[in-house]
Amino acid sequence: MRLGRALALSLAQRGYDVMIHYNSSVAQRDDTLQELAACGVDSHALQADLSDVAAIPELLRRAKQAMPHLGVLINSASAYQHASIMQTDAALFDQQFAVNLRAPFFLTQAFARTCGQGCVINILDNKINYNQFEYAAYLLAKKSLAEFTKMAAMELAPALRVNGVAPGVVLPAETRSEAYVKWRIEGIPLKRQGETDHIAQAMHYLLENPFVTGQALVVDGGESIQHIGRHFRNYE
Repeated sequence: MRLGRALALSLAQRGYDVMIHYNSSVAQRDDTLQELAACGVDSHALQADLSDVAAIPELLRRAKQAMPHLGVLINSASAYQHASIMQTDAALFDQQFAVNLRAPFFLTQAFARTCGQGCVINILDNKINYNQFEYAAYLLAKKSLAEFTKMAAMELAPALRVNGVAPGVVLPAETRSEAYVKWRIEGIPLKRQGETDHIAQAMHYLLENPFVTGQALVVDGGESIQHIGRHFRNYE
């Protein structure tokens, strides 16, 4: 909920009324609603288990009822678990796909049916530019979400615009050490860690530019383009 909270607050600071979703994080829900209220906008929270696809249409119906002018959907919920292909069992595979692909797929479908027009932004990951098999199920789900973003942009146009934002090193897992984060930054051309505001800026660009759809905006300091490849001049 860390990134989702930051994006919600950024929207509120721009004057958007905000509806947040939560599953079981009641304390974080209350804190976020207080911060949103301080921005002077209308804010609501709805509870739902996004792994239950059958509940998603009702979630969007309730959201539209509470906020009739609803016109933006940010799919930021994510599940992140490392496991290689050989380490991945069916339960882990299904869990990663349920949160990272199936939920945004059916949320987008329900949003299109309920609201009719607007913008959808899917939060991806700059890892979609890699083939890191150590995160097999997670990365396959995020790669699929990137492809879904383009597919939905085609089907739902012109009423809906569908785009994605692919963050890099912005909010490392709390278990990551300072040394690890420093090591990651060394591989970033801009030699710095990103901030949630950088992701929010990308979100606002996609919301405000009416001639952009089907795009994945990578916000990672150039990390994912740092691939020269092997050739004769760097052969050792």
